[in-house]
Amino acid sequence: MSKRSRFLAIAIDGAAASGKSATARILAERFNLLHADTGAYYRMVTLFLLKAGVSASTPAAVASVLNKVAIGTVVSGRRALLCLNGRTELDADLRSARINAHVALFAALPPVRTFLLPYQRSQVDIARHNRFAGLVMEGRDIGSVVLPYADFCFFLEADSATRQQRRAKESSAGSRDVILSRDRMDATRKMGPLACAKHAVRIDTGQYSLEQVVLFISKRISGCSNRG
Repeated sequence: MSKRSRFLAIAIDGAAASGKSATARILAERFNLLHADTGAYYRMVTLFLLKAGVSASTPAAVASVLNKVAIGTVVSGRRALLCLNGRTELDADLRSARINAHVALFAALPPVRTFLLPYQRSQVDIARHNRFAGLVMEGRDIGSVVLPYADFCFFLEADSATRQQRRAKESSAGSRDVILSRDRMDATRKMGPLACAKHAVRIDTGQYSLEQVVLFISKRISGCSNRG
């Protein structure tokens, strides 16, 4: 593969179990990109707030707690991990049933989204500082809100039955009703709703294998190798 002439920012959006994380991980490896999983960031904040005894029903209390939190990044391999007050959390703790039940509620709160927005954008500089060839960031509002200037923007989607099957294989909570409920919450929240950016390339991952999706995106990225 020829060397690219400049740093690239890649946004990948989509609903739960649409294939964002698996796709982003492979792209990060293939193109030497820093991988920012913003879903994990919201899970991290959710766990932090629950440990602090704060409820999603009290936005003022949430804002008060977050105003006192030191936020940073730990780069582990090609992963950009959120660090709150000097510590990160295990993936298993972030994917627990307790967090699954609360993350959408906290993620819908303006204080939480306001807290994380500048941090998410700062990962571009983190990637540059650590000499990555670019950044691949996945979430639900990356192309529409967080990185609207990204060089590439993709929106992954699949029908609810396909996504439920994927969740079942992962042994994680994800019945069809749960997935549809999460879709509604993500799409209807007032701040940073799940949306396909106007300039995004839509990909139905239910019709293609993970390898085919990655190949399609890789060809697009490789096509800009000599762009200045």
